[in-house]
Amino acid sequence: MPKQKLNVAMIGAGFIAKAHSNAFQQVGRFFPTPFEFGLRVICARNQAKLEVMASHWGWQEVSTDWREIVSRKDVQVVDIAVPNALHGPIALAAAAAGKILLCEKPLAVSLEEAENMAKAAHHVPNLVWFNYRRVPAVAFAKKLIEEGRLGEAFHYRALYLNQSGNDPAKASGWRYQRAQAGSGATGDLLAHSIDTALYLNGPITQLFAMTRTFFPNRDVDDAVVLMCRFANGSMGTFEATRYGIGCRNRNAFEMNGSKGMVRFNLEDMNWLEFFDASEAPRFEGSRKIMVTGPDHPYWENFWKPGHIIGYEHTFIATLGDFLASLERKQPFHPNFDDAVAVQRVLDAVERSATARNWVSLV
Repeated sequence: MPKQKLNVAMIGAGFIAKAHSNAFQQVGRFFPTPFEFGLRVICARNQAKLEVMASHWGWQEVSTDWREIVSRKDVQVVDIAVPNALHGPIALAAAAAGKILLCEKPLAVSLEEAENMAKAAHHVPNLVWFNYRRVPAVAFAKKLIEEGRLGEAFHYRALYLNQSGNDPAKASGWRYQRAQAGSGATGDLLAHSIDTALYLNGPITQLFAMTRTFFPNRDVDDAVVLMCRFANGSMGTFEATRYGIGCRNRNAFEMNGSKGMVRFNLEDMNWLEFFDASEAPRFEGSRKIMVTGPDHPYWENFWKPGHIIGYEHTFIATLGDFLASLERKQPFHPNFDDAVAVQRVLDAVERSATARNWVSLV
C-alpha cells in the first residue's frame, strides 16, 4: 500500500538541522508507519551554505524566504530549526496556513509568546524537539517510576554541563545574544533538564534561582542554579552551565525515592543506574543496566540487544512516535502545550534570579 507523503519545509541549516534531516530520512527504516517524508525545501539566509546542505542531505529546493515557503500548497510540514527569536513568527504563520508544526526548543523567547504559539497550534499536529525523552534509558526510567519501583519521591537533581561558553570564538554566535536567543544557558541547556524533570517527576510548584554571566559584556546568562519544590512533595536542584570545564555535554539526573534510585548521564547514554532499596541489606547495591533490550524501550526498532545506539536515534524515535500519534489522530508529547509548561518554569527562573526571591508557579 502506498505511503502518504508529507513534504517538509525546514527552516534552518545549522547543526540541529542536520539531526532533523537525518531523522526525516531514517524514520521509515526503523518505525512502521503509513507516512513518508519528502525533503521538499530547506530555507536559511546563507545561500552558499544552503546549497551545500541541500546537496548533502537530499533537499530538493532551497529558499531564503521563510514567509513564502510556509504557505506553499506542496508543503504539509514546517520544521523550525532557527534562532529562538524566529520560532514565534514562523510558527504563527505556519499554524495559520494549517501546517503540521515541528519546533526546536525552547519554544519561544518569552512565556507570553509561547502561550500564543500553543493557542495557535491547537488545531494542527505539533511537536517540540525535546528529544532526550526518547533516549531508551530515560524512557525506561519513566517506566520504572510509573511501576512504583522508586516509591515516594524524595529528591530530584539534574545537571547540564558543557564548556562551550569558555570558547571566545563563540561569543558572537546567536546563542550568546539575547535578541536572538532570549536567554543563555537557561533556554539552551536548562530547558532540556526541566522538560525531563516534568516528564519523570511532575510539576514544579516553587523555585529559587540565581544566574551568572562570566564573559565580559555578554547579555545572556552563562550559568544558572536553582532549588525547587515539586507537586509530589519532593525537593529538586538544577544546575546548567556553559562553563562546566571538562564536560562536553553532561546532561544528567538522579532521582531518589523510598524504594529506589535511578541515575542517568547522556555521556553514557545506553546505560541507566538503578538501586532497589527493597533488596536485603547484604545484597543492596546499584545496578548499571544496559538499556538496549530485551524488553527495553525501542529495542525492537533499532539493533539487537547489546548493540548501542547514539544521539541521532533520539530524533528518529521522536519522529517515529509522532507519526504513530498522527496515524491514531492522537496528541503527541512533548507538544507545544508541554513546551509552555517548560517555558513557565524558565520564566519563573528569570523572575526569581532578578528579584532574588522564591517564585510560585501555582
